[in-house]
Amino acid sequence: MSSEKSEAFLPGEDIVTQGLVDLAKGVLTESALLVLVAGPRLRGLGIDVPERSLDEPYEHALYSLIEDRLSTGAHSYYNSLLRRIVSYAHALEREQSRLEREGGHTSRKTAV
Repeated sequence: MSSEKSEAFLPGEDIVTQGLVDLAKGVLTESALLVLVAGPRLRGLGIDVPERSLDEPYEHALYSLIEDRLSTGAHSYYNSLLRRIVSYAHALEREQSRLEREGGHTSRKTAV
């Protein structure tokens, strides 16, 4: 969630915020792994996503965690999470562009 209450809540912001909280605690949850998957893009948007070293790609770790929980439903759920993080990044890009055009702040930080 945003630290500024007056700003609109972006789609997917809840999962990004939870992922950042989990990463700060050192817990690799679905949200945390999703944030790591999107880390390069989120960093480019001004979000401080920490680096983590894993034995496998973040995408594989995320899918494995989901598969353990959902079995045959993993693929569909995994894809829905990817769509949510992409939706968040698009919305944040639009918000930053709007603020830039209005002469406001160009970076929106997700509070942890």
